[in-house]
Amino acid sequence: MQGELEPLCAQVRQAYEAKRSLRIRGGSSKSFLVCSAAHEVLDLRLYTGIVDYEPSELVVTARAGTPLITLERLLEENGQMLAFEPPHLGLQATVGGMVAAGLSGPRRMAQGAVRDFVLGVRMIDGQGRDLSFGGRVIKNVAGFDVSRLMVGAWGSLGVLTEVTLKVIPRTHAQLTLEWSLSEAQALQRINEWAGQPWPITASSYYQGRLRVRLEGPRKALESSAVHLGGKEVLEGKGWWIGLREQQLDFFMTPKPLWRMAVRTTTGPLGLSGQTLVEWGGGLRWIACDHGPAQVHAMAREAGGHAQQWHGGDPARPFPEPPSGALLALHRNLKKVFDPAGILNPGLPGFLEG
Repeated sequence: MQGELEPLCAQVRQAYEAKRSLRIRGGSSKSFLVCSAAHEVLDLRLYTGIVDYEPSELVVTARAGTPLITLERLLEENGQMLAFEPPHLGLQATVGGMVAAGLSGPRRMAQGAVRDFVLGVRMIDGQGRDLSFGGRVIKNVAGFDVSRLMVGAWGSLGVLTEVTLKVIPRTHAQLTLEWSLSEAQALQRINEWAGQPWPITASSYYQGRLRVRLEGPRKALESSAVHLGGKEVLEGKGWWIGLREQQLDFFMTPKPLWRMAVRTTTGPLGLSGQTLVEWGGGLRWIACDHGPAQVHAMAREAGGHAQQWHGGDPARPFPEPPSGALLALHRNLKKVFDPAGILNPGLPGFLEG
């Protein structure tokens, strides 16, 4: 292992006393999604290492600066994996950044999100205190589930230093099937399949093609393929990696790109531009010239929210800020964990006032 925790705690304490803000830095692979203007950088890149790993218990604890690829290789050597298939979005992605960003890949529709597999965290709060929450079992402390609060908080509530995760066995085999359908037909079909026992672990719809990934024992995949029909995609594994890492041509669009989380039963949204659908209809990527107000309104109408992924104002790469009771809750949490507001300042929902 590398690095020590006390210097990190000391830097946060000094910043708290001096009222100087800190930008938490990991691998910076997802820094384009967070605009945090701060006085200093708190660098976690040297705080690395696997703290504890019990393959038989399907639990691993890693320091926040540990490269994500290092953790995944260790799990693969033991026939295991991270269930939520996290996107790296860069070779320097870290375990801490993975949890702080809370982003899940194609398997999210079948296995769950990052937060569903975080058992515990160790963190430094906004006063420089070394705190631990959760543990190696699903049960947590009374009150807020602090471990899960850290997922997707982008470091605004605390500096993640260690994360304990539940892992799962690797799948035996993989098969991708494809159909030529309209968007409405594809959404209807994937929603129908959701209520049946097919081993579907990912889905996508793009340019008139619905693709689904089946995972499990080879015989089960072959049997499912007979019932589902469709055409086998020989380069299927590469398609899902490209989708996870946003390396497909779709993501290279010069148009503003929106990420919309909606109800899976939502039909085609009718926005102009190109659309790519994931998560059984629950995630829509849309490259269009529509204004933010229209896109946000449509997302709310569909029971979800929208985030301008790129192509918008680089100073505000966020979803719509919360309002009302939710905004009050965000601010109260910020006051508890970071009373001076020094950690990754400027995130929506954690504004002053």
